[in-house]
Amino acid sequence: MHLTESLTSWSWEQKCRKAVAALELNGFTARYCPTPDDARRHILEQAADARSVGFGGSLSIVDLAVQADLAAAGKEILNHANPGLSPEEKVAVLRRQLTCDLFLCGTNALTLNGELVNIDATGNRVGAMQFGPKKVIVVAGRNKLVDGTIQDAIQRVKQWATPPNAKRLSYKTPCASTGFCSNCNAPDRLCRVTTIIDRRPRLTDLQVLVVNAAMGL
Repeated sequence: MHLTESLTSWSWEQKCRKAVAALELNGFTARYCPTPDDARRHILEQAADARSVGFGGSLSIVDLAVQADLAAAGKEILNHANPGLSPEEKVAVLRRQLTCDLFLCGTNALTLNGELVNIDATGNRVGAMQFGPKKVIVVAGRNKLVDGTIQDAIQRVKQWATPPNAKRLSYKTPCASTGFCSNCNAPDRLCRVTTIIDRRPRLTDLQVLVVNAAMGL
């Protein structure tokens, strides 16, 4: 590792650890993961007793490539993004995710004050993050860290997460063409449900893995 890369990694580590400490003060179970592989191993360990595993449509989780291993271990996979599902089947999977044993997802933004900020189109992901599944694991790459306010975090989502997600999903929104939020009123608008989790929900075993690597959007 070159000196510049090493120093950059060290600087990000300090920010990741600060976020972990803030999350713990806010009642979350939080863990610093030096690499994505560390996060991957932790998820597979935590999934040992789970019979059903829900996937919240997160590229961070896709990057970890855990679905095949979980399926091979006999887990029921609840992933609404799996190909071949009819619209009705997709909705049924979304509903079942709300009561699965383990729910895996990313977060759009994580402030250094330990607040999870997310924007959804349907609300299935943010709904499951807060209540329903027996255990929730949120993966936050270092690119999701925001050294600022909740409003700064919302701006981070609208500037860096929503436009490329709209393009990825082939949604007909202005941001999918321009790359910039225009606070649109398009039928395909993604920004419909904004949530702030500033303390661990009382009845939810919510773990946050803060990873010293860029993951997801």
